Amino acid sequence: MRNTLLVFASAFFLFTGCKSNSPEIPYEDETGIKNGAINAERRTVTAEEAKRITDGGEPYVFLDVRTEDEYSELRIDGAVLLPHTNIAAEASEKLPDKEQIILVYCKTGIRSATAADELVKMGYTRVYDLGGIAGLPYDTAGDKITNKEEQVMATLLYQGHGSVRISTAEGKVIYVDPYAGEGYDIPADLILVTHGHDDHTQLSLIKTRNPGCEVITEKEAIKDGKHQEFNLGYVTVKAVEAGNKNHDPAICVGFILTFSDGVKLYLSGDTSETAQMKTFADLCFDYAFFCCDGIYNMSIEEASACAAAVKARHSIPYHMAPGKLFDRRCAEAFKAEGRIIVADGEEITLKH
Repeated sequence: MRNTLLVFASAFFLFTGCKSNSPEIPYEDETGIKNGAINAERRTVTAEEAKRITDGGEPYVFLDVRTEDEYSELRIDGAVLLPHTNIAAEASEKLPDKEQIILVYCKTGIRSATAADELVKMGYTRVYDLGGIAGLPYDTAGDKITNKEEQVMATLLYQGHGSVRISTAEGKVIYVDPYAGEGYDIPADLILVTHGHDDHTQLSLIKTRNPGCEVITEKEAIKDGKHQEFNLGYVTVKAVEAGNKNHDPAICVGFILTFSDGVKLYLSGDTSETAQMKTFADLCFDYAFFCCDGIYNMSIEEASACAAAVKARHSIPYHMAPGKLFDRRCAEAFKAEGRIIVADGEEITLKH
């Protein structure tokens, strides 16, 4: 009877030309028939579906697409590390079998989706997106042993263009210049806007706000021509100079954020070099973000010079090209001591 069903199913697909929109999970269903991936499209799977895949007896590989630091601290035991920004350059070497089952994960599911789609475009046929590592039913490993207090650190998600989301050690969520990318699903406690241009002011993307959520725009940040400072307990927000021929300094700001654990972060907003930047080296920033699109704001060369003057422990390029979330060529042209390249959808831990 089973053979008859298989022949009938084969004939049906042969004559109708029908094709599933996503690969089937390769496990034995209730009829005992073993299914396999039948086309090359990424499929998102639940933890339960993933467990059935890995218990199915076929070879598979876990692919961790986070950063090296994240992988070092916590990973699925035996996972292959391939940061999502390096997929195109390194996948062929690290994943030579394009028909092998590949189970992709990251921290929150944003980078895993991007990486899985890229693998499919490269011809990998059995790609499964597990989403975030939390809650996955697999043994984990890590090179760094930390206590609970050490594990609670602020993180920053670069959403793309000029948009970032910060989660503080207290669990507060800060959005800056909402416009691009994904990751607007977590309720906001603070929303910061550097100026009124459309590519910095899409507050409607943030679906929910926690009680008491504050919004600080350039209107609140500059009063009577003076840049203001706001102490919210979990973070101090200081508005600073920003502007150029495309951005009126009277209605544009950058922000300095100082968190409760001492981490200090500078976000330039849309600007060219300002006189105030020359004083920033004394502030000892841990992280500094510099716009560098070369059209509406600083060029790569000017942004690199500003980074040299500011002397942050880590300098990061952002707002790199109109219409793009991220531009790797532009990012790699940015020169600075302690440079970090953070691609859209990538999250970093903010360390003092």
